[in-house]
Amino acid sequence: MNTTPASARPTTGRGHLTLAVIWSVLALVGVTATWAFIVQFFADPQGLGYVEACFDNPASSSAAADVLVVAVAACLLFVVEGRRLGWSRWSWLLVPATFAIALAFTFPLFLALRELTLRRRPSARQA
Repeated sequence: MNTTPASARPTTGRGHLTLAVIWSVLALVGVTATWAFIVQFFADPQGLGYVEACFDNPASSSAAADVLVVAVAACLLFVVEGRRLGWSRWSWLLVPATFAIALAFTFPLFLALRELTLRRRPSARQA
C-alpha cells in the first residue's frame, strides 16, 4: 500500500501528456471565446474604445482589474519558470502575446508546453 499522498507523488509521463492535452484544449477554448467577443466589440464598439469599455462600469472594472493583475503575475511566471525550463530564448514571447491575444490563451498554452517539457525529463519517465 502506497502511503505517499497523491499530491506528493510525481506525475507520470502519461499524466504529463494528459495534462498537456487538457491545457491545450483550454488554450483553444480561451482564444476562441475571447476573440468571439472582441470581434463583436469591434464590429459595433458603441462609441467606446476597448480599454474604456473594459472600465465602463464597476462590474467590468472589477473583472478588468482582476485579469490585469493575473496577467502581470502570469507574465512573471512565463519568464521565471521559462528560464528554469531552459526556454529563456522564447518564453518572453508569451508576454506581449498575453496582451495582444489573450491571457485565456497564453496561460494554458504555457502550462501545456511546461507539461510536455516535464514529460521529457528523466524523472518523469521513471515514475
